[in-house]
Amino acid sequence: MSEMRPPLPPFTRETAIQKVRAAENGWNGCNPEAVALAYTLDSRWRNRAEFFSGRPAIVAFLQRKWAREHEYRLIKEIWAFGDDRIAVRFAYEFHDATGQWFRANGNENWAFDANGLMRERHASINDLAIDDAERKFHWDRAAPRPADHPGLSELGL
Repeated sequence: MSEMRPPLPPFTRETAIQKVRAAENGWNGCNPEAVALAYTLDSRWRNRAEFFSGRPAIVAFLQRKWAREHEYRLIKEIWAFGDDRIAVRFAYEFHDATGQWFRANGNENWAFDANGLMRERHASINDLAIDDAERKFHWDRAAPRPADHPGLSELGL
């Protein structure tokens, strides 16, 4: 039986927004094995200067990422969409092992297969060191971002 990850392409604005929020919620869970299930077995990624493919590589990448990015909180916002593609902009906050906070800002381009699994992910990301007082993402890490928490546009990001 084929894996399915609704909503499925072709996307409408509403279903593309649902897909973006589902991705945000998944990544905020910081569970590499669970996140990897949203991607095809041979999904191709570019993340910053890293290029890799396949779920095992995705899991390994996410394990490394979240081992060094503590108190990770992410917000994604739709930028554009097409039949089987979605572009998002995002920001996430984290601190490193020394306690230095960062805000990472970026853009992602996604392509999906017919079952709604992501077959390509291209991410461009820039990090900015911030003070604790500059943080904007404060929800409880044990749950997804609350529905009433502002998005990127509302936060001026």
